[in-house]
Amino acid sequence: MNGETQVIDRLEGTPLLILFVWVVFILEMVYRFFPSKLESPGCQKQFACNYKKTGKTDIIIQDNNATVLVLIIWIGFNIIFGGLHMMGILDDGFMLLLCSAYSVCDVICILFFCPFQTWLLKNKCCSTCRIYNWDYAMMFTPLFFVRKSYLWALLLISFILLIRWEITFYKHSERFSENTNSFLKCENCNEKLCAHKKQLHSLWNKVEEYYETREKLLKE
Repeated sequence: MNGETQVIDRLEGTPLLILFVWVVFILEMVYRFFPSKLESPGCQKQFACNYKKTGKTDIIIQDNNATVLVLIIWIGFNIIFGGLHMMGILDDGFMLLLCSAYSVCDVICILFFCPFQTWLLKNKCCSTCRIYNWDYAMMFTPLFFVRKSYLWALLLISFILLIRWEITFYKHSERFSENTNSFLKCENCNEKLCAHKKQLHSLWNKVEEYYETREKLLKE
């Protein structure tokens, strides 16, 4: 398709740009395999060095069952785009744009509003998120339908990261529960992203109240 020629060929016409972006994503994912104080507690809770015993033994992970639903929804959602791609309606360029859109949505979920947290998982915050390390695998899912080996490398590493996360969860579930791991408690959090979200929600509510009040005054 013309879209594929315009997007893929133009990108591949600037190999240094592709190499730079590719290397950045590869390094970011590889970095996730190791403990780091620079990373979010959400992805760092899997490591033994971040397991701080609370003295309790009840492993409470309320959102675990919902992960299956998230997985089904995500696969189904991307199968739609994949099917359109295989029928020739969507091209490789669109699938790359879809990955970019997922990347932007990931940032929105972290900083502003996360539909998975609010509607499905019901987790307290990003630190306790059951699927935190699914982000790269979810972001690169559309690349499954793009026949470019260097792009499949991104997908492969992202799935290895996800599989490692899931294996760690089932072997050491105690690390993922706030009830057994004090590393996940609010007083030990160094990000305070939930505070920023609350401030934004409060600001939004005030804006809504302002316009509602203004509308009432105009009607009077």
